[in-house]
Amino acid sequence: MIAALFRALNSPYTEIWLPHYLRREVGRLFQPPIRGTRHLIFCFVDHYEPGSNHADGATARRRLDAWLETYPRIADRHGDWHGRPPGHSFFYPHDMLNMAELRDLARLCAAGYGELEIHLHHEDDTSETLRAKLRDAVRIWREAGALGSWPGSNRPAFGFIHGNWALDNSRNDGGRNYCGVNDEITILAEEGCYADFTFPAVNVTAQPRLVNTIYYATDDPHAPKSHDRGTPVRVGGRPEGHLMLVQGPLCLRRKGGLVPRRDDGDVTGLNPATPGRVAAWERAHVHVAGRPEWTFVKVHTHGAADHCRDGLLDGGLEALFTALESRYNDGERWRLHYVTAREMYNMIRAAEAGQSGDPSEFRDFAIAPPAARVAAAL
Repeated sequence: MIAALFRALNSPYTEIWLPHYLRREVGRLFQPPIRGTRHLIFCFVDHYEPGSNHADGATARRRLDAWLETYPRIADRHGDWHGRPPGHSFFYPHDMLNMAELRDLARLCAAGYGELEIHLHHEDDTSETLRAKLRDAVRIWREAGALGSWPGSNRPAFGFIHGNWALDNSRNDGGRNYCGVNDEITILAEEGCYADFTFPAVNVTAQPRLVNTIYYATDDPHAPKSHDRGTPVRVGGRPEGHLMLVQGPLCLRRKGGLVPRRDDGDVTGLNPATPGRVAAWERAHVHVAGRPEWTFVKVHTHGAADHCRDGLLDGGLEALFTALESRYNDGERWRLHYVTAREMYNMIRAAEAGQSGDPSEFRDFAIAPPAARVAAAL
């Protein structure tokens, strides 16, 4: 039966993630119903690359300006249970750095429309060269007023997305060395990373065996893909290993006909966030073990790219936020919470610490907000 499903999905590397997905789905049949008000915690992480596909300066500027001009108008028309507008998490690439772009994005975020985190494409690196790149990115982002800070200190804290979908040297398809660093998870943690937001990545070998799970990975510095398995975050637990991985939904859903289609939460112009997709993401039920009433939905896009930008800004985001607010914000069955990547991490840590009730009370539970955002609020 599983082999037949592999063939029906017609997708590479399905054997990596499908077994755990099916075991998890079967296990859910025996779980008790979730009673009381549920909370949907929604985060949109963006591999935000104005200079992608070797764009010239004018093209990259046009892509960015479209977001600077249009996104605030869209966000201002929407709000979660507390009236807070959607906050976009811009994971801007250090390897495509343009200081004018970074500063403009930082100003947009300081105005309350999101937060800036670190995105990095890197190949053939060593531990030393990777560490130098991360330190340079942290310094530059910090100077722009971005990045939160670890509790009790001014030490910068950042979320991370691996631009080649190759965290911890885990991608061995395509004949290229997409990373090169077997101890990347250790290095990220030592340099201030609070969580990785790369996955799912179902079209490459980097995809973990664990799916729809928030978990801690323990690094083996001598071997790749240490995030393949890990320890799920749970109520009453504590941080383990080296780094938390916050996964987005990975699910199977019918889209006409009998053959299921996979959905990995990638939102593009050709694959918009329809109400059916939104419902499938919620049903994936990514949560902290022991806190089932808090459902974490993290989806992703390449929002500056031409094949995504127009679809998002010209109706796609409007439809997404409308679907979320109409279905998951009635106040009785569901309450909706728009969050950034940092805020999602903080709510996860709050659940781990045994907190319950309204997750929006814990937006700054562990990692403090960026300095520019604090200053703008004064």
